[in-house]
Amino acid sequence: MTTPAGQWVAAQGDQPPAALRGRLDALLKTQGSAGDAPVSAALLTAGEELLARILGSGATQRDAALDLLTADALVTYAFEAAAADPATLDARAALAMRAISALVDARTR
Repeated sequence: MTTPAGQWVAAQGDQPPAALRGRLDALLKTQGSAGDAPVSAALLTAGEELLARILGSGATQRDAALDLLTADALVTYAFEAAAADPATLDARAALAMRAISALVDARTR
């Protein structure tokens, strides 16, 4: 992983299973300009973008499981990284909930 977010994930002590780690690596290598954002923001953006693709494709079968786990891992890692600045957690959580809710709302309309 070459982005700061990718490097942060790689530095974590407990690593996910190989398939999930591979999917994380692939997504974080292709972040483009989002990869220059602070780590927590880049991870959250990657999770939101993946979730938007999953919802947009209508994938609800088992073959979407790895992508769903990856989106979950990205959001979880985003909040782990954000914990370094606890003063921003409430605002960050509110923004994340609104963004993810908007993805779901847009899909159900």
